[in-house]
Amino acid sequence: MSDGYSVRPVRGIPEIAEGTDLAQVIAEHAPDLADGDIVVISSKIVSKAEGRVVPGDDRRAAIRAETVRVVAERGETQIVQTRHGFVMAAAGVDNSNVAVGSLVLLPLDPDESARTIRAGLGGKRVGVIVTDTFGRTWRVGQTDLAIGAAGVQVLDDHRGRVDAHGNELAVTAPAIADELAAAAELAMGKLAQVPVAIISGLDVWVLDEDGPGVRALVRPSEDDMFRLGTREAWRETLTMPRTVDELAEEPVDPDAVQRIAALAVTGEGWGIASFSAKPWTDALGLPSSVPFIAVPYVTTKRSSSLLMLGAALDRLLVACTIERLGAMHVSFEDVRKQLAKALPDDAVPVSVIAVGATQIER
Repeated sequence: MSDGYSVRPVRGIPEIAEGTDLAQVIAEHAPDLADGDIVVISSKIVSKAEGRVVPGDDRRAAIRAETVRVVAERGETQIVQTRHGFVMAAAGVDNSNVAVGSLVLLPLDPDESARTIRAGLGGKRVGVIVTDTFGRTWRVGQTDLAIGAAGVQVLDDHRGRVDAHGNELAVTAPAIADELAAAAELAMGKLAQVPVAIISGLDVWVLDEDGPGVRALVRPSEDDMFRLGTREAWRETLTMPRTVDELAEEPVDPDAVQRIAALAVTGEGWGIASFSAKPWTDALGLPSSVPFIAVPYVTTKRSSSLLMLGAALDRLLVACTIERLGAMHVSFEDVRKQLAKALPDDAVPVSVIAVGATQIER
């Protein structure tokens, strides 16, 4: 824990051109830089020094070129994943604080950029953080976050530690690099043309080595509960299999079952009947935990009835996919007598679909 810290802007830094030695510029304008300090640098000047400024005003084309995955979109706004793994608006492509008719792209490897700048700062034991502006899910407004780091502990993992009340911490892990970036932005501002700030008094977070960089803060996709945006989730649902070959002997969420059962509707000349699976599981060879049977049927041979039934059945199968349940077609020969009693007199069953748990990842 620190007794306090200070953040001071580095003023007077000139317009940066491609090839500029940023370490030299920073050293000239921050002659009081000392061991234990942390240098926080806007990615804008790093990109300019590294030649990541492109001519033109086709921002959408630039965003597409920098995007590896569209996460969400609404109108002209896109939230995307960049090659670095960052999920952010517009892939970090920016046309502010740059000559008219130009676009600034993020550095190719911000961690390497930070390492290079740190190495050029005269051998001082300092940390370097490269920042960019991000929005936050569920929050209005933006803040600066770290996109590159060298010589800084980027994460302080508290898991396994015990708090003052004796409680073991299970998930607490402050993102130190992001907190430092946000603190520095208050001194740099957005309109003051101050692209560098120095943080003093937090040498506890400065490392002797370069460290893992910000890449260590990028959440692996398998741990990301919000990996998909709305449209991307819809698209992925369309590519997933509608039915499975086997159901698992596992309990399922009763609320999910009720939502699916509510889609078992009836129209003129067709219907989807729903039943509790308990009387049917043995006859159909199903796991005892299967809660729900759906029986699509027609009462006439009109093609329109089959089309309407097909559309309703597809909605039900898609709902199973969304609810992470399996839908399995089963033979109804063994339960034909039960079906005859359960369905309308003139109903002809099309199939029997059992809904339950599945081992397939949804």
